[in-house]
Amino acid sequence: MEDDAPVIYGLEFQARALTPQTAETDAIRFLVGTQSLRYDNQIHIIDFDDENNIINKNVLLHQVGEIWHISTSPADKGVLATCYNKTSDTKVMTCAAVWRMPKELESGSHESPDDSSSNTQTLELLCHLDNTAHGNMACVMWEPMGDGKKIISLADNNILLWDLQESSDKAVLSSSTALEGKGQLKFTSGRWSPHHNCTQIATANDTTVRGWDTRSMRQIYCIENAHGQLVRDLDFNPNKQYYLASCGDDCKVKFWDTRNVTEPVKTLEEHSHWVWNVRYNHSHDQLILTGSSDSRVILSNMVSISSEPFGHMVDDDELSDQEDQHQEEKIKEPLQDSVIATYEEHEDSVYAVEWSSADPWLFASLSYDGRLVINRVPRALKYHILL
Repeated sequence: MEDDAPVIYGLEFQARALTPQTAETDAIRFLVGTQSLRYDNQIHIIDFDDENNIINKNVLLHQVGEIWHISTSPADKGVLATCYNKTSDTKVMTCAAVWRMPKELESGSHESPDDSSSNTQTLELLCHLDNTAHGNMACVMWEPMGDGKKIISLADNNILLWDLQESSDKAVLSSSTALEGKGQLKFTSGRWSPHHNCTQIATANDTTVRGWDTRSMRQIYCIENAHGQLVRDLDFNPNKQYYLASCGDDCKVKFWDTRNVTEPVKTLEEHSHWVWNVRYNHSHDQLILTGSSDSRVILSNMVSISSEPFGHMVDDDELSDQEDQHQEEKIKEPLQDSVIATYEEHEDSVYAVEWSSADPWLFASLSYDGRLVINRVPRALKYHILL
């Protein structure tokens, strides 16, 4: 059964960390990390059964603190990393660690939910990414196409490249660099590019977006004042190697060609408050998802800057002469960029939006009140893109 209606799951705690399981390409799975100051925090493993439109969940205890960021290994279904708050001597530090989930939870479970599945289990700590010398961890990024052994973490104004050893139980700092300049420089977020043999990352700090070469740890481009206020998130176009999206507290989403960073290629101004998240669809890069503290999720069709700017080409042999002429006119007209849908199932700030790794037409959004919503690209648009 395929239905465009949203499926909603409520967590009992506040939450802002969401990730798809990237190594799992068969089952639709998301992980959510909670933020509770009073109780043990949790990671909810959300398996979506799209045939029956139901959610199965498993809960793992994350006893070390509230989760600010969560990411999964691209190579190992059982391994994930979290950034979390730890209080010691009245000081709050944001630390990062790599964990393994229990073996039986590694791949998507399709049993019908029953009471036994809601037993809480614990994560196994593989290693800490030691940041005592570097400051608070903002996020952890796995090398996108790698074997799950290379990780970059952003800590205050430092970029740290880690090598995980064979069993991932030790992280060795293989190189690092620091952001130089005046004032309290702090990274807010970063993304590892899937292009250029995975040798580049982009980072956001304050209103600036920078590109870095991970081999030399040197800056390769800098977009100063990319946004009028803080930059919150970045994402690379999966099919066009120089294209990067950014979003921020100026309520805008901007698209950049990193070879010429003086002006954005396009700007979207659809949100009325801070934009926390921007995500390209992995298969169809014209589909862009954004989440904002205006409580809305917006799905946009940025076809003019996608890798298929003229829609789908039709094979000439299939057309009669009259259709042929009409088709040629249609191909000459580029499709228009537009907002496809605005989703209003949330009542609180939407801190995260993510596409499923297993189903390109399905995405999840998470608001601070712990509401997770699973939605689909409208069917009419899906067929328009496919046919």
